[in-house]
Amino acid sequence: MKVLALCGLLGLTGVSVWYAQPHGPADPVPVRLTGSMPPLTTLTPTPRTRFTPTTRRGYYNLDVVGDFTLPATKSITFAGAGRNLTVEQDWSKLFRRGFSSIVQTRMVNGKERWADGFPPAGWRSRLTFNQRALILYNNYFTEPFGLAWAQDGNKGPSTLYQTPPGARATRNTLYQSAMELQGSCVGFGDCPPGGMQNTYSKIFVDIENGSLRPENEQEQGNLMVYLYSTLKRYASPKTEVGTVWPVVHNSFGYSRSSDYVARPDELWTQPVRHTNTSRQRGLPDNMLGKTVGDVVDFQMPGTYYFYPDFDYTIPHTADNARHWLASLMGEQEVNARLSTKKRIAWQWLFNTQSSDFPNSGKAEHAAPPAIAEGIGIFYWFGGAYGSVFWDDQDALTPDQPLNPDPALRGTGNDRNYACYEHYIHGLWRLFKHHGDLFDGRETYLNDATECSYDGGRTWVGYNANQLKTRDLPFVRAIVNGDQILVAATKPYAKPSQQTPVQVRYVKNGYAFYASVTLNGDEIYLGRATMPRG
Repeated sequence: MKVLALCGLLGLTGVSVWYAQPHGPADPVPVRLTGSMPPLTTLTPTPRTRFTPTTRRGYYNLDVVGDFTLPATKSITFAGAGRNLTVEQDWSKLFRRGFSSIVQTRMVNGKERWADGFPPAGWRSRLTFNQRALILYNNYFTEPFGLAWAQDGNKGPSTLYQTPPGARATRNTLYQSAMELQGSCVGFGDCPPGGMQNTYSKIFVDIENGSLRPENEQEQGNLMVYLYSTLKRYASPKTEVGTVWPVVHNSFGYSRSSDYVARPDELWTQPVRHTNTSRQRGLPDNMLGKTVGDVVDFQMPGTYYFYPDFDYTIPHTADNARHWLASLMGEQEVNARLSTKKRIAWQWLFNTQSSDFPNSGKAEHAAPPAIAEGIGIFYWFGGAYGSVFWDDQDALTPDQPLNPDPALRGTGNDRNYACYEHYIHGLWRLFKHHGDLFDGRETYLNDATECSYDGGRTWVGYNANQLKTRDLPFVRAIVNGDQILVAATKPYAKPSQQTPVQVRYVKNGYAFYASVTLNGDEIYLGRATMPRG
């Protein structure tokens, strides 16, 4: 994931055209309020829990909040660090702290997944179907199956889809790599009668083999469509499959105005066509005409952060400036317009490694408290279906001495993981108190959230880029029946700074007006019953 984000950022992939879009959408025209401001409705602020963030290295405390679960309409997969901190004492605690599934590498062998041969008769995983997820990285395809294409997309023309008719059977095919995963049901003890099938609820495919030469783009699309289709063929009918690349559009963390007029990635919409050799390498005719967008169940637009995104001392208002919240919301706004597919973002609370950005050479900087909490709240106001909470570490060992190698200091067990506590606190504030609003009947206003920044004289809805470049507070709302939930913050504000903003909803017979004063960069969350107009 890190490699793809950086390659796209530097313009190295042969398929991304986001940087070539010269113009953004026209600015919305503010609506002037005639007459006096209608009566204000009081928003009820959502409780916060008081906790002292951990100062221990290689540790975080899941008990900064109490029990809560996600609504059935949402999904968060734990691929983070430190499940080992609690799993022996309470294996189910993650599922009562907002996570709905865990990836294979965080499962306990012998209790949640049987990895060594066949399990004893009658054995069954303690994880339900919905609690299991699988990430397929490049190495899954290159090491057991010898598919060099997973590392270098330009080797697509020499990659076998399946063993061609009359040829000697080989394991080095894309078909074999997908089909063999049907054996996962053995490790969970839930194979269907008389057969096998992949019984992970979600499969996230993270193949990052970009820098394609133009002549190989068709082959790349063909292979992707075939892979995702074959994964689904040998999985439970309820299994969902998605991919980190291609997504409909990737802004790579910049939230430029040009992103709002971008077209879908060519690989997302490119139909399967035979190349000179694809039929000989086993591409079946029934794949012709299908696209990546046709066969996947969800797409994965999202971005990791670089250290400048966490830096409160630098400006963040230029069109090409990095801005934590404009990035988070803009990626969802753009992709929601371009595709109706469900969206699941990768989320990581440390900076992505890149020597091209100051203080970003290692992943040693955690998201500041308001940013970590804000990711856990604001992301869901964009209408996304789910997220993958990821880390480059797995098990954590607390309180270890600092790494003696300065080049490695600040990573792994040397890190302070209080950012996890702030993130989970954000999830708790949102879903513990407002989970009832996410029942599938809610409306996400996104950039149609109407706000006033001049005391109620004019009202306008801005997209994330427009809020960033105007240095305005971010306000987003969700409406469900007569209920409205409002999230607001002034990103990068100083602790003593106060920012007033008004929000309204005047539609479907409602006449809701409210005023919020933001303190510093706090993440405000409030709810109200809207009056009829």
